[in-house]
Formats: sequence, structure tokens, C-alpha cells
Amino acid sequence: MATGRPTGAGTGAGADVGDATRASSAPRQLLPQVRLKHWGRWISAAVIVVLLVALVYGASQGDISYRDIPYYLVSPIILQGLVGTIVLAVAAQVSAIVIGVVIALMRISKNPVAQAFASGYTWLFRGLPVLLQILLWYNLALIFPRLQLGVPFTDVVFVDVSTNDIMTTFVAAFLGLALNESAYMAEIVRAGLKSVDRGQIEAAQSIGQTPMQRMSRIVLPQAMRIIIPPTGNDFINMLKGTAMASVIGYLELIKAANNIASFNLQVMETLIAAAIWYMVIVSVASVGQFYLERGFDRQDRRPGGPPNARALRRRVAADLGRAPLVRSTP
Repeated sequence: MATGRPTGAGTGAGADVGDATRASSAPRQLLPQVRLKHWGRWISAAVIVVLLVALVYGASQGDISYRDIPYYLVSPIILQGLVGTIVLAVAAQVSAIVIGVVIALMRISKNPVAQAFASGYTWLFRGLPVLLQILLWYNLALIFPRLQLGVPFTDVVFVDVSTNDIMTTFVAAFLGLALNESAYMAEIVRAGLKSVDRGQIEAAQSIGQTPMQRMSRIVLPQAMRIIIPPTGNDFINMLKGTAMASVIGYLELIKAANNIASFNLQVMETLIAAAIWYMVIVSVASVGQFYLERGFDRQDRRPGGPPNARALRRRVAADLGRAPLVRSTP
């Protein structure tokens, strides 16, 4: 009697394999796509629109002579205050950048006296409010009625002038804003210098570059990407911070608006005109900051990094090909 494997088992296994093959080759059915309603977006957008409409309607119902605002925008006093605001902000910011760079270099130097002086400078001018510094400089004549320059401990005097003649409203506002901002700029510059890779500085040292060459060719071009954004923000704050100079009588936008309002009592109209000019100059500064950041960002994102860094790597590679580096022994 012939014996063999049960046909039922073999048939079942073959059927299972065939079903699995057909199932894998069959096209998969995608799940139905459900379109999201995003009710939250529509509700929030509607609330924002309603609030804006209510704000515009409320402003239109106020006792404001809107037709006089364009006249105040081009008023000679307002334009004079605009020029005073820009001149004071630019002069204070440029001076703050120069002083801040010097203080930052002193902070990272190996000289303990320079480090202590830079730390004390930053601690002092960053700790005092700007308005207080402006008032202190403006009232300097109460402490020193005359400013003298000569040989200490002798009667030899080269310059002897009245403090009130020197400490004008512009000078007092300039010193208060510039010195306060220089303390912040010192920390910004120091952070930018610390962000540069130490290996590039050591490579520049290996080919004999002087500290000034390393700073101007390697460190600063790369540190500018870190320095520019906060510096631009500080300059915008400087443009608005010049309004504090109005307390000592310096003619800027707020002082000009108050001078006009003191005659015609149109306080809100003149303040709105000043606000419009503030928004204009801040917008121009923001656009300049954007293009400056993009320029340095593109330069740094080129293949191989900044041009100076690429040239440095090529020169180091050439020097390494000629002679190996040998660690110097004392």
C-alpha cells in the first residue's frame, strides 16, 4: 500500500504562500484624506480683524485734527528736531562702537590692569541709567565750575574754560548716550571675538602674522556676523533713546513736538507727527541692518568660508608641504 505525505497539508501551505504573494503584489489602498477645518485659524483671524476695525473706528471718533498732522510732519521745527535726533544717534553710536572695541580688546588681553579697568568701566556705565548719566554730565558745572588742562601739582595751565561753555545740551546728551552704549558694545564685541575658532588664530600665528593682522584679517571678518545683529538693535534703541535728551532742552523730535504744542495746544497731533518720523527712521535703519547682515552672511557661507580664512588655510597647507611644524622648546 502506497504511503505519502498528506496532500491537504502541502496544499494548505502552498495556498498560504500564494495568498501572501498576491497580497503583497496587490495595490495598497490609501486611507481617505480628511480635510482639516482649521477653525482656530479662522476664529483668531476674525478676532484680529474685529479688533483692528474697532481700533480704527475708535481713533476716528477721537478729538484729533488729522488734517493738521501732514503740516506738522514738514514743520521746520519738527524737521530740525529730526535732524537733531539723527545726528545725536549716529554720533553716539559711532563713538560707542569705537570705545566698545577698545574696551573689549582690553577685556580679553593678558594685561591684568587693562582687564580690571575694562571690567570696572563696563560695570559703571552699564549699571547707571542713561537719563541719570545725561543729568550728571549736564550738571557737571556744579562740581567743576571750570575745566583746566595743565601740568599736575604746578601752576602751569594750558586750557582754562568754563564748564557751562563746554557742557552744552548736545555734549551732555552725547556723553550720556555714548558712554552707556559703549559698555554694552564692549560685551557684544567681546562675544563676537570669542566666537571665532581658536584653530584659525593658531594657524595665523604659525605663519608669522602679527596680532593686528590676525585681528583685521581673520577674527573681525568672522566676528562681524555675531556683532552686527545686536549692534543694529542697539542703534534702533539709540534712535529712540535720544528722546531722553529732551529733559535737558536738547532739540530732538519730542522736544520739537512739545515746543509746537506749547503754542497751539495740539499735543496729540504733534506727538503723532513725531511718532511717524520715528517709525520712518527706525524702518530705514532696520532695512540697512538687514542688508548688512545678509552681506556678511553670504560672505561667510561661501565654499571654504571667508576669503581671508581660505587664503590662510592655503598658505598653512603650503607651509606644511614644505616643512613640518616643530614644537618650539624653551
